[in-house]
Amino acid sequence: MPENSSSRTSSTPGLGRRLLTAAAALPLTLAGLALAAPASAAPAAPAAVPAGPTASVTLGDSYISGEAGRWKGNSADSGGNRTGTDRAWNGSSYDPSLVYGATAASGCDRSDVAEVLGAQGVAQKQINLACSGAVTGNVFRAANGGQSLKGEAPQADQLATVAAQNNVKLITLSIGGNDLGFSGIISNCVQDYLIWYSYCHSSAQSQIDSKMPAAMAGVGKAIDEIRAVMTNAGYARSDYRLVLQSYPSPIPRSAEMRYPESGWSRSDTGGCPFWDGDADWARDSMVPQISKALAGVAAAKGAQFLDLSNMLQGREVCSTSAQQPSAGSGPSATTSEWARFLDGGLNTSQGALQESMHPNYYGQQALGACLGQLWTRPSGNYACNNTAGRDASGMYLTAE
Repeated sequence: MPENSSSRTSSTPGLGRRLLTAAAALPLTLAGLALAAPASAAPAAPAAVPAGPTASVTLGDSYISGEAGRWKGNSADSGGNRTGTDRAWNGSSYDPSLVYGATAASGCDRSDVAEVLGAQGVAQKQINLACSGAVTGNVFRAANGGQSLKGEAPQADQLATVAAQNNVKLITLSIGGNDLGFSGIISNCVQDYLIWYSYCHSSAQSQIDSKMPAAMAGVGKAIDEIRAVMTNAGYARSDYRLVLQSYPSPIPRSAEMRYPESGWSRSDTGGCPFWDGDADWARDSMVPQISKALAGVAAAKGAQFLDLSNMLQGREVCSTSAQQPSAGSGPSATTSEWARFLDGGLNTSQGALQESMHPNYYGQQALGACLGQLWTRPSGNYACNNTAGRDASGMYLTAE
């Protein structure tokens, strides 16, 4: 058990209890035949790439759909515009469709600041097919075992329509996290902090290890499905770029936690109810392990890789390098957190649980900036990084 568990009260306070509730969402070759086409016969012309507008397309899960784009930083303020952080406030009530449009109702949560929208200079159109909660099976074509999600057809089937109507130049994919059980891991870690006073990382590591082979096989198949759709639509591989990206850590390592491990401020104010040992494991073990595995899939499938492991460094929920806004100092891209805290505790009335632990408004802008920079680098793998004290304009790539 954590060394300081004795400093915690034996019963979970009401606020902590509410937070816990919120957490516990090939053709055959005829080489042997003498018959052949006349020497003068011209080879069959390849199918033409559609002549429509150029397009940049994103597919996958909540980390690329724009989930949490509603929030400009975090605040424990429970009313009004939450100290300026809630973009869904219309002056009298909360309307998530102001940020997520029609997808607020389905829960796909494709926000108005999603990564694809922030990647400048890529294409004439930006098309977001990603949906919060998606697993690899939601990307596959229905004919190959793909499944619909939240009333929408499998994403590869949607891509087929997009590829026929537009000249697709860039496809960016974020997938695999839900196959690994991200939400369940977070829930277990929160319970271990609030109730059991024990670490979650040992059991969570076993879960990641056991699910990793199937999850990465799924990611590989998702890429194959995307390639097949594009080939069927008349595209050669040289006609478009395919990028696979990894995931950032929404919480910092223990040495960079703003709130003490003991007491309740880490959960009820900061929205980061994790033991130091679990935070260190998530930041320095789990996230790098998943990124390494995804990089391996990208290499095997001929996709470009964008490593997001460190893109939130110093901007995570509860980071000592960031702060929550106050009445006298509103949200800021240079000082506020770039990820959404865990809804609960003081914040039970704020938005939806599924927004928790995702890049927020500022984080989404940063992701878009990195994707835009990657577009100018037609080959090679890169990591996305931020510059302390700067907004999304300070994002930069380093070669891997």
